[in-house]
Amino acid sequence: MKRMRAETPINFLLAGLLLLVPLAALALEEPFYITLATRMAILALAAVGLNLALGLGGLVSFGHAAFFGIGGYTAGILSTHASNAQPLMTWPIEIGGSDNMLVIWPVAVVLSGLVALVTGAISLRTSGVYFIMITLAFAQMIYYFATSWPAYGGEDGLSLGLRNAFPGINTALPLNFFLICYALLIAALYLFARIRDSRFGTALQAARQNQVRLAAVGISPFPIRLAAFVLSAMMTGLAGSLFADLNRFVSPSMLSWQMSGELIVLVILGGTGRLFGPVAGAMLFVLFEFILGGFTERWQLFLGLILLGVVLFARGGLLGLLAGKVRHG
Repeated sequence: MKRMRAETPINFLLAGLLLLVPLAALALEEPFYITLATRMAILALAAVGLNLALGLGGLVSFGHAAFFGIGGYTAGILSTHASNAQPLMTWPIEIGGSDNMLVIWPVAVVLSGLVALVTGAISLRTSGVYFIMITLAFAQMIYYFATSWPAYGGEDGLSLGLRNAFPGINTALPLNFFLICYALLIAALYLFARIRDSRFGTALQAARQNQVRLAAVGISPFPIRLAAFVLSAMMTGLAGSLFADLNRFVSPSMLSWQMSGELIVLVILGGTGRLFGPVAGAMLFVLFEFILGGFTERWQLFLGLILLGVVLFARGGLLGLLAGKVRHG
């Protein structure tokens, strides 16, 4: 409880700062910085999903890029079929595309959840490095399927002519699209907090610490961990659909193991299991990418050194480090 109280002002500060950046950029007529803040919000949303599995459940998934990419391809494919007026399928019923975000998001979430249900049902029967490798294997299978799918660009990816629509809002305006992404991020953080403080969240954290003891009190760890894995994938899939809209492009790189690694880095940088850890991690990551990337193509080297420092000297991540100063300051 003390830790949570110490983090509360930092959480509000991060939420306010992320919202302030695009508003200031709009006032200064610098739309690029609105796009930068939008990227932070979307990556943070994807990392919130992973934080549910990794931070609360201790599930080190190296396959979350699969769900991120599924969300992206869902947005790209539905948008493409909406623009060319060709149906997705004609049998047994005709199903067309859509450029409506309120249609795309549920489809992306459901598809990501279904894939996670299958992969989780298999991979969660293992643990440790075996779990990591199985999740990676499933993600790589989906990655190679996407690269060999010529109907939707194959290795070259798929372009979206226009950003998908949201009823009553002009999503082509950078600030409007940012506000949509920001609202979804706040909703995901609220959901994460409710899950963490619920009986389900308590059981999930108990399963992370000792599955045998949890089973001894009559609670089966497997369905709890599977449910967390599926919910985690759904959040990440939603973020993937937004990422495709942000770039107006989707490619197999969204499905690659490097993308999974980046999401894990975001969670560790910000603070594993902490509410706003993914937000802090995403903001730090994008800032490094933007600032250091302007000086050298090898900016990941410096990020790696910082990550090493976090792992060795600040186990609670950036948020844990700041919260510690608040408590003792």
